[in-house]
Amino acid sequence: MRYLLILLFVFLKADVYIASAANLTYVMPEIIKEFHKKYPSVSVKLVLSSSGKLTAQIMHSAPYDIFLSANMKYPLVLYKKGFAKEKPVVYGVGKIIIFGKKSLDLLKANCIAITNPKTAPYGRAAIEFLRNSKLYDKVKSKLVFAESVSGVIPYVANVCDVGIVSKSMLFSKNIKNLGKIYYKEVSENLHSPIKQGIVLLSNKEEAKKFYEFFLSKKAKEILKKYGYGVDFESKSKAN
Repeated sequence: MRYLLILLFVFLKADVYIASAANLTYVMPEIIKEFHKKYPSVSVKLVLSSSGKLTAQIMHSAPYDIFLSANMKYPLVLYKKGFAKEKPVVYGVGKIIIFGKKSLDLLKANCIAITNPKTAPYGRAAIEFLRNSKLYDKVKSKLVFAESVSGVIPYVANVCDVGIVSKSMLFSKNIKNLGKIYYKEVSENLHSPIKQGIVLLSNKEEAKKFYEFFLSKKAKEILKKYGYGVDFESKSKAN
């Protein structure tokens, strides 16, 4: 009961409530800003967390209108269980990077920070990369887990030599505050494609407007700027 009351307290005034995977932390403010230019009277409330946690909240009646996941698995689960108004669609393809303040040598790192693979798709992609690179057995004892991609950064700032996060985190103020960092993009051949999905959870007109805008050309331009792949065939209703 207390859990539901806390969630309901959050949902008081806005017209659209968006549950978003944390890898979109630095993308969403710009997209919302552009959305407001077109729909200045629509108020948007954004909640950021891991995709798994947000899915659990939705299944426990959290009144979100739109869910932006870091994969397609969770939106499909919600659709199959009747929480979504229509099938989810892919809005972008994520990429992962290795970053650190010094060396990027995973074998020499004191510890390696990644997101929790049980709840975060980027954590699962990191594990896939390590396995496919034949590194997992050599470094598994060094792995430490954050609850979201943004949570990896404090580990690298204070404890670990290296982190594995979404490429979009390069735009994080927290990463920039680390000063000079080294990073390299992980080959997409070393992990399954990180197809990120959007699903509509309510019939609100305001929610439908944001849903349409998020699949528009303008939103795709912003996603591309933040390192997401958008050159794929997907459902897009607006130009």
